[in-house]
Amino acid sequence: MTWLQAGLLGIVQGLTEFLPVSSTAHLRIVPSLLGWPDPGAAFSAVIQLGTLAAVLVYFASDIRRLTTAALLSLWRPEARRSADARLAWAIAAGNVPIFACGLAFRRLIETEARSLVVVGTMLIAVGALLALAERVARQERGMAELRLGQVVVIGLFQALALIPGTSRSAITIVGGLLLGLRRDDAARFSFLLGIPAILGSGLFQAPHVLAPLAAGGPGAWLPLAVGLLAAAASGYWAIGFLLAYLRTHSTLVFVAYRVALGAAVLLLVWQGLLR
Repeated sequence: MTWLQAGLLGIVQGLTEFLPVSSTAHLRIVPSLLGWPDPGAAFSAVIQLGTLAAVLVYFASDIRRLTTAALLSLWRPEARRSADARLAWAIAAGNVPIFACGLAFRRLIETEARSLVVVGTMLIAVGALLALAERVARQERGMAELRLGQVVVIGLFQALALIPGTSRSAITIVGGLLLGLRRDDAARFSFLLGIPAILGSGLFQAPHVLAPLAAGGPGAWLPLAVGLLAAAASGYWAIGFLLAYLRTHSTLVFVAYRVALGAAVLLLVWQGLLR
């Protein structure tokens, strides 16, 4: 992979990781349209570390507050009753489903599930779910009002993001809306909930990407470095854009985009123009 290819895929990753349109789908579709080889599940996971950096910087104050509350709760019983401590431990519990499913279905996720037919189908299906959630959502509570059981439910939704084309942000926003969260709170919680999942996935796949680079000399690292920086910069912008957008708009524009893209992918695959 050249540094130019890695940079473009990094931008695609950063934008689509947080917008509810599926980064995995776009990292599968864009190379196919350009005639490039599939970068693979390992590259897709490692390049997410760039978007993780964007989340850590954007939500630095929230992460510092939640981490401090969780650590204090380990040895101060009264600290366990604070909203921040409960939310921090709920986020940890909410990531159990995606870690368990990721390990159990790893081979399927890395092979057959990356089929463009699966990607196109999930783009449409989750777009329909997002439209349904918009229709029935009450949007009457904030992120701090979530209880442990509700966070675990959103964590179960997040596990569906292992299927390419789903979008982790889209499916967790669906879960948040169905549980009564306001749109921007659902997105904000989605980003915080995703930190352990993105970190775990990236670190798990890192050896598969880094080992060949270590044998290739200093120049072999340039494409990955460019990709990570591009993902971090575009991801930071995407977070701010989506949070601001959802304060005054619905997610229906993303629903329309998902359905149109999914239909186009399936049509191109059926005609043999996309592989």
